[in-house]
Amino acid sequence: MTCFTRSVKSRQEFQQVNEATTQNNTIAKAAGTVGIAVMCSRVLGLIREQLFAGLFGAGYAYDAFVVAFRIPNLLRDLFGEGALSAAFVTIFARYDTTRSQEETWRLASNVLIFFGLALSLITLAGIYLSGPIVALLAPDFALIPGKSELTRRLTMIMLPFLVLISLSAVVMGILNTKGRFFVPALASSFFNLGSIVGGVSLALILPRYGQPAIVGMAIGTLIGGMLQLGIQLPTLAKTGFRFFPRLDFKDPGLHKILRLMIPATIGLSATQINIFVNTNFASSCAEGSVSWLNYAFRLVQLPIGLFGVAFSIAAMPVMARYAAKKDLAGLKTTLLSSLTMIFSLTIPATAGLMILSEPIIRLIFEHGAFTTLDTMATAQGLTLYAVGLFAYSANKILVPVFYALDDTRFPVIASFLAVAANILIITLTIDHFGYRAIALSTSCTMLFNFIFLSSVLYVKMNGYPLRHLLTGLAKIGCATLAMSLFLVLGRTLFAQWLSGSLFQKASSTLLLIGVAAALYGLILSLLRLPELTELTGKIRARLSR
Repeated sequence: MTCFTRSVKSRQEFQQVNEATTQNNTIAKAAGTVGIAVMCSRVLGLIREQLFAGLFGAGYAYDAFVVAFRIPNLLRDLFGEGALSAAFVTIFARYDTTRSQEETWRLASNVLIFFGLALSLITLAGIYLSGPIVALLAPDFALIPGKSELTRRLTMIMLPFLVLISLSAVVMGILNTKGRFFVPALASSFFNLGSIVGGVSLALILPRYGQPAIVGMAIGTLIGGMLQLGIQLPTLAKTGFRFFPRLDFKDPGLHKILRLMIPATIGLSATQINIFVNTNFASSCAEGSVSWLNYAFRLVQLPIGLFGVAFSIAAMPVMARYAAKKDLAGLKTTLLSSLTMIFSLTIPATAGLMILSEPIIRLIFEHGAFTTLDTMATAQGLTLYAVGLFAYSANKILVPVFYALDDTRFPVIASFLAVAANILIITLTIDHFGYRAIALSTSCTMLFNFIFLSSVLYVKMNGYPLRHLLTGLAKIGCATLAMSLFLVLGRTLFAQWLSGSLFQKASSTLLLIGVAAALYGLILSLLRLPELTELTGKIRARLSR
């Protein structure tokens, strides 16, 4: 009898390990797919930022655009894409696992109608209150003639972006849950295409009619938002989606999503308070500070999108299913594997961005109206933002685990603690560091959030095997150290080329990055980090098709 019990237990353990391995492979494959699509989007995003830098530099017009676009982005995170996406995927995955197809599609339709109407009302209110909102967000803009008025006009144009991007996030959640990752991740590329083609065309045309060129870029943002939503609809139709044109306020699924969203929205409101604080402080610094920080953060968003967002999108439906099945062991394995993969990609990216910050910015942005002074200032911001890169990306994985466990209290607590820490750090350092204090504080609060959330999860999940994670971190640290030494030496050897002609800057920068990445990958392969081997294998398989 004992032997039989042991045999059954062994088979169960084998099945659990086998299922966990399969799910990890699924996440690696999906993350690789999403990563490729996100890479396309981020490259186009950099081209978009290059055009902004060349056309507007860092100052009056671009400062106004950044603050104006921050307002719909702030509302998007608060009411739409952030809280809505995570809450919707959790409940939709539960319905998809336990309910009929008709019930699942009715829920999706009801969510699309409800939030389409609700966010439209919020958009109209934002347009009406655009003047006071701009005055609250960037009060020092009023000291420069016309800057507040330009910011208000751009805000009114771009606020409808909130509706488009939020509905796009719901559609993306449906497609991800149904195992479709590539098209939703590629959709943001169409946003950038719309912004580039539509925005630049209008920026060149509108000044002939007495409108500022930056207004054209604002309209281009709306064109991009429409493309991002529209490109996903054919794939949505292929999943068998049925639209039920009926708004049901009594839908229990909608109530569950709203219940999950409420604490999440409260938590995200803390993040938005941080953004408000940072924008307020930045607008009080030297003119161009808002632009320098935005250009720097755009570069940091490249690895965040490639790694943090890609793994979050891929892992969220898997973790939601594990939680629905009450499989805590599978959830732990997925969490640790995803974190190890993220660390293996973001820690070397942090080192690379810190060492090569000036050459990278000089290559990408120093053209047209963007000066050498702008390069130096933006590079300092990038170096400080890069410090918190791995924590920022890891938090993209940790927060969905709390959603999967139907517990959003601790992300809320972490967010409000981060607000207090952010205000304290900026207040203590801004007189000495200026705009750089904002980048420093952002990284410190991300690190604080990571430590807090991971500690709470460790207790909440009755511990998880840290040995595998720590072993992986040791290997990653060794490979990153070797890569960093190479980059420091290479930066010295290629110093003249890194400041030379466009060809010299491009070839030397890309050579250093390429060799450093190859060296890092080779060392990790020799050290045998299984997660990176899985991920690169899936990406190679995808590219070879």
